[in-house]
Amino acid sequence: MIIGGLRKLGQVTLFLGSLLAQCGPALARPRLVVHQIYNAGARSLIIIMLSGLFVGMVLALTGIDLLARFGSEDVLGVAAALGLLKELGPVVTALLFAGRAGTSLTSEIGLMRATDQLTAMEMMAVNPMRYVAAPRFLGGIIAMPLLVAIFDIVGLFGAQLVGVQQMKVNAGTFWSQMQGAVHLDDVVEGIIKSLSFGFACTLIAVYEGYNASPTAEGVGLATTRTVVASAVLTLIIDYLLTAAFL
Repeated sequence: MIIGGLRKLGQVTLFLGSLLAQCGPALARPRLVVHQIYNAGARSLIIIMLSGLFVGMVLALTGIDLLARFGSEDVLGVAAALGLLKELGPVVTALLFAGRAGTSLTSEIGLMRATDQLTAMEMMAVNPMRYVAAPRFLGGIIAMPLLVAIFDIVGLFGAQLVGVQQMKVNAGTFWSQMQGAVHLDDVVEGIIKSLSFGFACTLIAVYEGYNASPTAEGVGLATTRTVVASAVLTLIIDYLLTAAFL
């Protein structure tokens, strides 16, 4: 099992090296990258915004209950902002991204493998890493921080909706406490996490699709591995980055 894991790690590393080598030439065709940003980002907006709204609302309900026990309801905005910016925003968005965009990338590339489209490109001296894998890889990395930002904004609106409108926390206190307590380092931490999660989830999705067995069962297994590996790796990276920032 250990040997198999090391072999898989080596294969992913070699694949990443080939992929990074083609990212520069892929940027020479920005239309392909923009199209993949649309596929990975814009088509995930509804689930990201809906989830962000309810996560923010639940965070406010839980926070107000906890803070009321200590007479600190005024810092609800701080708790919601830090929770969303540093943890919930990047992590939940990455999990949703893996379930929606990651599976789409894997199944799309895997289907191209199963129908010999990638082989046909190679026979025509067209590098599929440059025209298929690299644009999708770049699109996922760029889309993730944008989705996290939207998730955070909608989540803060949901927290404000419950905290101010329902629980009657003073609106001025809610926003002023947030502005005074949230620093640039907190925002930078969220951005670094979102880029790291985007890199990991997109790499796994592209790798599994590109190396899927050329059968219907193989594509299905590759899609399943994408979701599981992305979720586990996201949580591991989140712990490591959180420990590093602390």
